[in-house]
Order: sequence, then structure tokens, then C-alpha cells
Amino acid sequence: MKMRNLALLIAPAAAVAMASSVVPVRADSDADRLRDALRAATVQVRQLEDQRAALQAKVADADREKAAAKAQVDAAKAEVRQTEKQYKEAVDEFNKRLAERDESLEKWKTAYEEAATVARNKDAERAKFEGEANTYKASTKSCVTKNGLMLKAGKELLHRYQAVTIGDTIVAREPVIGFRRVEIQNVIQDSQDKFLDQKATQ
Repeated sequence: MKMRNLALLIAPAAAVAMASSVVPVRADSDADRLRDALRAATVQVRQLEDQRAALQAKVADADREKAAAKAQVDAAKAEVRQTEKQYKEAVDEFNKRLAERDESLEKWKTAYEEAATVARNKDAERAKFEGEANTYKASTKSCVTKNGLMLKAGKELLHRYQAVTIGDTIVAREPVIGFRRVEIQNVIQDSQDKFLDQKATQ
């Protein structure tokens, strides 16, 4: 770029030099102009070189900033990938624990239902046994009462039997009147009725 600019500046100077060789009267003033133009071109070339150096420095700074930004972007992408991986692992772990909890909850639910069924069955059996026990208690109480009455009737019969004398036996066998026999049969029938009334029933 520097050589091109220098060539552009020298070309008019060469043209002026050729013209001055043709016209010798103006040689000094043309040479002065060419020197001034050469000095201006040199100053301009230096300014352009300085601008080019500044621009190259800016480009280098921009390249460094670009590289730093790319490194930051790559680091951010890596961090995002790591975060996504950790998030996925956390979600998988959470889902696994949730599935385990659901399975455990289902087992507890089944066990609870089984225990509740057993408890209901035991309560039904207990109620049944309590009902049967109450029935047996009432039946036992009734049997004890009837047993007492039978014992009383037996004692009365035994007492009457012990009170029978030989005369009573002879009168009872007397075939003509038979009053005593009827009386004894009535007593026996009455005692039998008392015993039958006290018969225990289920």
C-alpha cells in the first residue's frame, strides 16, 4: 500500500520534471513545486502509515476481544451443557425416587388394606363370639335356674316318697275304690310336668 501511494505521488512529479526539461524557464519553480509535492506526499504517506498501524492495532485488539468473547461463549456453552446434564441427572434421580415412593406407597396401601380386612374379620368374629357368649351365658343362667327348680321338684317328690307308709301302699292298691291310686297318679303326673317344664332347650 505504501509503494502504491508513493507511485501515485511520484507520477505527477515525473510528469512535471519532463515538462520542465521542455520548458527550461520554469525549471526552478517546477522543481520547487515538485519538492513541495514530494514533501506533502511523504507527510501524507507517513500519516497513512500511522493510520494503518493504528487500524492494525485496532484490528488486533478486536481479534483479541473476539477471541476472548469466543472463549467466554465456549465456557458459557460448556457451563450450560454441564448445567443441563446436572439438571437431567437431578430430574432422573427425582423421577426414580418418585417411582420408588409410589411403589412403597402402593405396598403400604396394600398392607394397610390387608390389615384393615383382617381387623374387620377379627371384629366380626369378636362380635359373633360375644353374641354366642352372651347366648351361652343366658342359656347357662336359664339352665341353672331350671336345674334349681328341678332339684326342688325332685326334693318334693323324694319327700313325698319318704312319707309313704305301708298303709298308703295298701290303699293305693285297693282295687275297689281307687281314690288313692288316682291321687298318687296325679302327684306323679304333676312331678313329671314339673320336670318336663324345666327341660333345657338349645
